[in-house]
Amino acid sequence: MRTPTALSTRVLLICAAIGVATGLLGAVAGWLTPVVVAALPIVYGLVLGSHVLPGIIAQELLRLPLVALLAHVIAALVASAFNPAWAPRFLGTALLFGAIQEGVAALTRYRAWGAWRFFVSAAVIGVIVAVIVGFAADLARLPVWAQIVYVVLSVLGPVAWTAAGLWVGVALRRAGVARPTAR
Repeated sequence: MRTPTALSTRVLLICAAIGVATGLLGAVAGWLTPVVVAALPIVYGLVLGSHVLPGIIAQELLRLPLVALLAHVIAALVASAFNPAWAPRFLGTALLFGAIQEGVAALTRYRAWGAWRFFVSAAVIGVIVAVIVGFAADLARLPVWAQIVYVVLSVLGPVAWTAAGLWVGVALRRAGVARPTAR
């Protein structure tokens, strides 16, 4: 039996499938964003956190270098097809989140695949989301309690979506999606 290598045709197809599925979710998140930001900006971190899914699912399933970044870029392209005005944001988010997930995996030399590693990348993403969006949305104008809720939800959003992504990745692994092919 052969194990998949980074960027083999099989790996590319799996990343593409993950990217398409999560890209559709990203498109929905993109459509919801203006409504959420206008109506209840303190929960935006929960919406934005959904963008961690492509990398989490790809890394949990394949456990190879570059799969998070590849799945993120494909997801961003799919989401952009449904909401072209958001294409730069989708691609920027994909590159940022994918780079963070790949960076955390690279720090462990792509050998540590425990859930803790995924949650470390989720927490880093959550903090970055809280800071960047906090400035962009001018959260300083909100009451202190709303700012605190915003920060907590911005960190918990990617963490919660990471838990969901790990669940999907484990389910796909159990279904045999990542099983090596025989020659």
